[in-house]
Amino acid sequence: MEAVIVSGGKQYRVREGEVVRLERLPAERGATVEFTQVAYLQGEKGPVVEPAALAGARVIGQVVNAGRGSKVLVLKFKRRKNYTRRQGHRQGYTAVRITRIDAGG
Repeated sequence: MEAVIVSGGKQYRVREGEVVRLERLPAERGATVEFTQVAYLQGEKGPVVEPAALAGARVIGQVVNAGRGSKVLVLKFKRRKNYTRRQGHRQGYTAVRITRIDAGG
């Protein structure tokens, strides 16, 4: 069974037992998280995309790790103008192991 969940404004395709890196969630390591915004569900009966049928669906996972990704350098440069700006960014993430996908109906 697989599903597409919405978390942090992005959509992620998940399967049971899979570890997914999501946008930073306010949960600590070992905590259980529940995703109720399910956009797509693929089960034994076929795909489900109707909002009414997905209203009771949920995906449950456990937080495995939380950290920050690799550094991305942003460089602004204008030639012959003595203008250079460098900025670094590290995006925070939460790694979640999907434990159960519940169709809810």
